[in-house]
Amino acid sequence: MNINKHALTFGLITTFLTGLGFTIISPVVPFMVAPFANAHDQAFIVSALMAIYALCTFFAAPALGSLSDCFGRKPILLISLAGSALGYLVFGLAGSLWMLFIGRIIDGLTGGNIVTLFAYFADITDEENRTKVFGWTAAAVGVGTISGPTVGGLLAHFGNSVPFYFGAIISLANLLYGAFVMDESLPENNRTKNFSLKQLNPFTQLFQLLRMKNLNRLLFAGILLWLPNGALQAIISQFSLDSFAWTPVLIGLAISIMGLMDILTQIFIMPRLLKLANEDKLIYLAIVCEIIAYLLFALSAFSKMWPLFILAMFIFAFGDSIFGTAFNGKLSISATSSEQGKLQGGSQALQALTRVIGPLIGGQIYISLGHSAPALMGFIFLILALIVLSKAKSNE
Repeated sequence: MNINKHALTFGLITTFLTGLGFTIISPVVPFMVAPFANAHDQAFIVSALMAIYALCTFFAAPALGSLSDCFGRKPILLISLAGSALGYLVFGLAGSLWMLFIGRIIDGLTGGNIVTLFAYFADITDEENRTKVFGWTAAAVGVGTISGPTVGGLLAHFGNSVPFYFGAIISLANLLYGAFVMDESLPENNRTKNFSLKQLNPFTQLFQLLRMKNLNRLLFAGILLWLPNGALQAIISQFSLDSFAWTPVLIGLAISIMGLMDILTQIFIMPRLLKLANEDKLIYLAIVCEIIAYLLFALSAFSKMWPLFILAMFIFAFGDSIFGTAFNGKLSISATSSEQGKLQGGSQALQALTRVIGPLIGGQIYISLGHSAPALMGFIFLILALIVLSKAKSNE
């Protein structure tokens, strides 16, 4: 495989930073918000900060991908790294609530560069080795996602703003590295000539997906799962602080369980499960696991017993990992080869929207109905998901 090793390294580091940027905030954000909000509103503000990042990424991802088709990969990726560094810096220096939101908006708008990164890797690899390199990128995102909460929690020992200064420094260092070692991967003659504003619309693929009637029940079940998932993941740090008075380090380590379990499940468990059960059965198994996890989350809120919380994290992460793989597999066999692109693009857009709406709902019911409310919402929604899928199966 004849690839510029420096260019590949730059791409993998940038991919790692994308995963890191989404999770490094998790263990620290309640402590960053506390000086600017009363205890009653704090949980909702924490959730809103997570939601605004996801919303900006939802709009930015297709836009950055289309712009890179027109102007090349290198300038878009370098601009994205500069934006991420600025977003981290603004968040770390924030002296008011609106500055916290500005920091996450800047980082979210430039953090949607994952589409451009995949295009970049496709440019610099041949077809024979492309899947292998894409596997490396998935691993890099996973390592970044796992590392974010741990790094954020450990660095917060030196000050709550330190994780964000660290993020700014490594983003700038990678920008300088890429500026010198990264060659433009998209030749002038292969770039888009007729650029249209329609290419920046993230709703296009989403609407195409929702028109596929044979997927309605599966997608509805997915929405019922993703909404409480988004709520839980946004509120988990505040929940840990309020329920167990944990420090950022402990919160970060607990959140890292989800990323670690995802990797372990995909490497060691899923290959065996796929030999024993089809996608339908795996989806049922995943939903049942998450129902049990949500009950344990609620019990940990009532009892203040952190071992129940940790057990719930393991079971939840296991179920979530299984569902993602089985859902994508079921989705892919439900459409022809010519529909795969819009199918996967629309699915990602739909999941991104739930990561916007879910945290807002979770934060609001957390402060108005109690700490166990987001978990109980997940329990109810997933029971409904089982009913929806059962009816779909009986119709088949």
